Amino acid sequence: MTTPRFYHTATLLPNGQVLVAGGFEFDVGTLAGAELYDPATGMWRATGSMTTARYVDTATLLPNGQVLVAGGIVELFSTYTASAELYDPATGVWTATGSMTTKRGVQTATLLPNGQVLVAGGRDGDTFFTSAELYDSATGMWTATGSMATPRFVHTATLLPDGQVLVAGGDNFTDGRLASAELYQSATAVFDIQ
Repeated sequence: MTTPRFYHTATLLPNGQVLVAGGFEFDVGTLAGAELYDPATGMWRATGSMTTARYVDTATLLPNGQVLVAGGIVELFSTYTASAELYDPATGVWTATGSMTTKRGVQTATLLPNGQVLVAGGRDGDTFFTSAELYDSATGMWTATGSMATPRFVHTATLLPDGQVLVAGGDNFTDGRLASAELYQSATAVFDIQ
């Protein structure tokens, strides 16, 4: 890559390139820069920088080919954000979109079959979330949806063939490492314990 980084995101774009954005680097701090990997040439090149430097955020490819980046930490271990932005591969430009209802980082983001993005869990400092919210790319707005039974961060979220989302594992410092799992039902906006 052109810049050393960790806690960044990586998203496969429809054109086959990989967008790497944000992250952290000890000598620099929180990063706003982004770059593209072209598998045809094996080369990296810089692209537009995000409007907000962030790490431990999420990046989701939307059906229209844009990439939604949401949440994360904007200052070392201290300040979480609710802000979100969109990357347009056609122009290489980032633009702000609606902010989440809750500041959070180390959450999950899952593209649902209806085109909405489900963001679940995460943390803001010592607060760990059960809450979840949905991003509507048609309006750029976020709305609250059903909450998980267990607060969790650094968990996984997997879209299943039937449209449900399996949320599994993670941590919340109260219960320690989690073995529990929950299923999000898109039709009813409810998480069911598994």
